[in-house]
Amino acid sequence: MKKLAVFASGNGTNYEAIEQAIQNGVIEDACVALLVVDKKEAYVIERAKKYGTKVFVFNPKDYESKAAYETEIVTMLEELSVDLICLAGYMRIIGETLLNAFKKRIINIHPALLPSFKGAHGILDAFNYGVKVYGVTIHYVSSELDGGEIIRQKAFEYYGNNPNEVEEKIHEIEHVLYPKTINWLLGGFSNESFN
Repeated sequence: MKKLAVFASGNGTNYEAIEQAIQNGVIEDACVALLVVDKKEAYVIERAKKYGTKVFVFNPKDYESKAAYETEIVTMLEELSVDLICLAGYMRIIGETLLNAFKKRIINIHPALLPSFKGAHGILDAFNYGVKVYGVTIHYVSSELDGGEIIRQKAFEYYGNNPNEVEEKIHEIEHVLYPKTINWLLGGFSNESFN
């Protein structure tokens, strides 16, 4: 069985989509071995209780450096034999400690069509720019913010004037595309499944 670690900071809808995809067989022969959360009040922790998922909650301010808390996380991930790290609304930049330990085994989902509109406000930045084609990007994590190799993208046209509608559509795509991509990366099925 393949083991995933999910990193999150907030509500956790993408985390839950991954758990549901495992239960429904969209992600084959896998489990979430660890949920890593950097905010003790994050709702994703409540979601994890439903699935009995092991959770590691930490406060970065309790550590002397990013390398210090990432070293602790790497130790846990290695003890659990984690195959793939999936960032799901994790609002911290991944440092060299994690990047070096899990080379090309950390992925992220971003609510815009990279390389445009990087950063924490991709949806609003795209909306304010006036684009009519929005989308979702899944990419490998690198030392550059939202700059790693693109794995999958899905686009849609929107000609309305409501950023909330755009956000809803993006979440809808994320909750399907991310689990399918994870399964594909774990060797679950072929490219045809994305058509």
